[in-house]
Amino acid sequence: MIDKKIAGQFTVVTFVLAYATAGILIFFGQFGYRVYNFTNTFKQFAANIPFAIYILSPAIASYFVLKKNKRITCLIEWLKNVFYVKNNCFPYLFIVLGLVMYFGIHLVVSDHALTEFPFYIFLLSLPGNLIIGGLEESGWMYVLQPLLDKKYGYILSSVFTGVIWIFWHIPLFFIPGTNHEYGLINFGMFAVQCIALRFFFGAVYKVSGKSCIFMCVLFHTMFNAASTIFGTITMNWTGTIVANAAIIFVSITTIKILSDG
Repeated sequence: MIDKKIAGQFTVVTFVLAYATAGILIFFGQFGYRVYNFTNTFKQFAANIPFAIYILSPAIASYFVLKKNKRITCLIEWLKNVFYVKNNCFPYLFIVLGLVMYFGIHLVVSDHALTEFPFYIFLLSLPGNLIIGGLEESGWMYVLQPLLDKKYGYILSSVFTGVIWIFWHIPLFFIPGTNHEYGLINFGMFAVQCIALRFFFGAVYKVSGKSCIFMCVLFHTMFNAASTIFGTITMNWTGTIVANAAIIFVSITTIKILSDG
């Protein structure tokens, strides 16, 4: 019962923070406040404060819910758990395999195999994508998906978390100034990607030992950074279906091998 309570509290706190701050951004967007608005420094800064809370809502909820339920004692312990990096090379190779496979398939089936930016942008964007993306997993993979996995198993927990993740992202399509709001991301393709990636996150978690949370944070960070330079090639249905089906297949196969071993 305690795990169910923690999962429920985490989900509620995450969505309250996310949807409340998103509502503020959507409302003030009518008055020119836009995320990533480089024409008005003050309005950009004012919009990015609630946007940061929105993006970090899973991390914020994770810390407060775990502390409230005495799973951690302080912020330092939470940070140590999230950023526990000691591991062998296999989880890192598994993450790289996932990235190469996902974007490689899109490159093969895409009508245009060109990137938006040079590859070094991937490295430069890693720190920003740790905050805007990576740290989400200190909530989804520290609290929600592992607890759902205990109750429902790997496949259902991946699907359930994926659906919740889709709903958490929906305000991004209405917040002024985001890539989602500009119509650069197809919602249907994005939803398929969300479900498939939760399978891969679940596999990363299970192959990573004590550093499971950090490895999920790292994969999310690297995936978002790669999306910066390969974003245009992922917006076609053929690549979406093939790449995400491959991600699910590899993830389930990995879990099967681990369980048999």
